[in-house]
Amino acid sequence: MADPKPLVALGDLTWDVLAKPNTLLLPGGDTTGRVLLMGGGSAANVAVWAARVGFPSSFIGEVGRDRFGEFAVQELAAEGVEPHIIWNSSNPTGVILVLIDAAGQRSMLTSQGADFDLRPEEVPVEVIQQAGHLHVTAWSLFTDPPRQAAFKAVHVARDAGLTISFDPASFQMIREIGREEFRRMTRDLSLDFVFPNLDEGQALTGAKEPRDVLEVLQKLYPEAMILLKLAADGALILDRGNLIELQATRDQPIDATGAGDSFGGAFLGHYLRSKDALAAGQLAVQVAGWVIGRFGARPPMDAEIRQRLERFGYAQLK
Repeated sequence: MADPKPLVALGDLTWDVLAKPNTLLLPGGDTTGRVLLMGGGSAANVAVWAARVGFPSSFIGEVGRDRFGEFAVQELAAEGVEPHIIWNSSNPTGVILVLIDAAGQRSMLTSQGADFDLRPEEVPVEVIQQAGHLHVTAWSLFTDPPRQAAFKAVHVARDAGLTISFDPASFQMIREIGREEFRRMTRDLSLDFVFPNLDEGQALTGAKEPRDVLEVLQKLYPEAMILLKLAADGALILDRGNLIELQATRDQPIDATGAGDSFGGAFLGHYLRSKDALAAGQLAVQVAGWVIGRFGARPPMDAEIRQRLERFGYAQLK
């Protein structure tokens, strides 16, 4: 069987500064804790996790022409993701400050670095046309640029017959833009997969209960498979009227950073090859649970995650 055409993720490649204090942060105070610098960016994370489950993946995005940008691209390539990078000499590589509380929940402060400066004329059209799937996140829609670049990528993908996935990215930014405006921006994207968490789903729909959120999202994006991430309550997948319920793992939460991205990347990497939503969802839950039990969106692969992947036929992965 011929190798599938690659998944291409368009958007943000950044560095995450992860900070988990041992005690409350007080104004003017000092405390100890754990601080790590790790590769991040929602779109890049999805590409990495698709690659980690053996699916050919590439990334399109803009980074600063600086050491952080060079290291970020090198790290991406080392993960098996083919980078298609626009180098920016005016803005630095993006950095995200991630504050993690005792329960593992994170709050993020995102700098507007080079990843927010992608222009339509910089989008490598041929890369998208040669792919099989395009993934974008709402981080590429919240400001312009890079909004028009993301729209161009989606239109190119649609014309070339690619499937398209979308992550709403941030409930707070959806609220700040406004529910109706966000719906207007995304209504005509012809999405095949939508990956909200519950907070984002509630912000998008006005509904509260997960099944009500699913129902409204299906009406908003009638051609899409809706994958609603519910953290400790697992996930729900609505696939053209067929509801799949997924139980969460029992992993002890340490850091939720990138858990949703790992779910999306693992799901897409498995589903685009197998077309089996249940198996892809089960794999995605295992991957996300493992990520939540560690720091960062892309912790180094270890024996435990390899064992989990082996259950889904990925024994050959390094």
